[in-house]
Amino acid sequence: METKILRMDIEHISTEDLAQAGAVIRDGGLVAFPTETVYGLGGDALNPESSRKIYAAKGRPSDNPLIVHIADMEQLGYIVEEIPEGVEKLALEFWPGPLTMIMKKSSVVPLQTTGGLDTVAVRMPSHPVAREFIRAAGGYVAAPSANISGKPSPTTAKYVIQDMDGRIDMIIDADGVEIGLESTIVDMTGEVPMILRPGFITLEMLSKVIGPVEMDVALLNIDSTAKPKAPGMKYRHYAPKGELVIVEGEPEQVVSYINQACKEHVAQGKRTGIIGTQESISQYKADCVKCAGSRADADAIARQLYTFLREFDDEGVEFIYSEAFDVGEKGQAIMNRLLKAAGHKIIFLN
Repeated sequence: METKILRMDIEHISTEDLAQAGAVIRDGGLVAFPTETVYGLGGDALNPESSRKIYAAKGRPSDNPLIVHIADMEQLGYIVEEIPEGVEKLALEFWPGPLTMIMKKSSVVPLQTTGGLDTVAVRMPSHPVAREFIRAAGGYVAAPSANISGKPSPTTAKYVIQDMDGRIDMIIDADGVEIGLESTIVDMTGEVPMILRPGFITLEMLSKVIGPVEMDVALLNIDSTAKPKAPGMKYRHYAPKGELVIVEGEPEQVVSYINQACKEHVAQGKRTGIIGTQESISQYKADCVKCAGSRADADAIARQLYTFLREFDDEGVEFIYSEAFDVGEKGQAIMNRLLKAAGHKIIFLN
């Protein structure tokens, strides 16, 4: 398959090009497109064959639910049984934006899109290209991240092309991916809303709008036999080719441990990489050292995390060490992704 690349300036969005991309979706094809979180791999959410193609292109297990992307609030009622009051309040506050809400699906949404579940995950992205593309595609675009399943999610078109060239019909190359981590997912079907995947929209932010919200205890300890309720819950994700280990402790201890580990790997002829912070980066010694910014700036860390993991692959790094990031509630989202990328390999220093 030949993959067409559409390059687009978000300041001068081509409606003609987006109409072409939308036609691909309506005809049952696949288009990768930018959102404010990461790049998505889109197909017609109401076409079960499109969902099958998404799973095949990613190498993704078919019981892992897809998120349905919409561009306008008026579209929501068609794909869910009802819109709870809490959903309306959260939508008013956070849509368009990096929040996905789970509701009971209507009969028009195929089980192939929802991973066999009777619920559907829905979000309205804020990226201007994404919203116009969704409208051109018919209003309902199912889209996981546009990467081979298990690899770090792409925040630039370069890595979408690396993974998806020859696998899908089209890639929209546009800037504007600002957040760098996938959306927060909150299940709205229970008595108390529950966060199933942490993200830019935090528990505190949600609680201010709708009252009590819970965090799923399975987030840091996934039962591999359980059926996933949301994208990314069951399977290992975000993983670089090299072995990733997280190290947590006092800064001086962390620097000493990581440098010693890298020294031992280098002695064995292995390439090493480190993700550190502005406060300690000058103390690290490895083949590839990357600064995620200040420990106090969760947004900067999140924005660069997946790019760093991809760059380590490009640079042939075999062993990667990362500081742990304790930066408030947004740090939960960063650590959730890091832990999954590391296969939950974390070293606690006393």
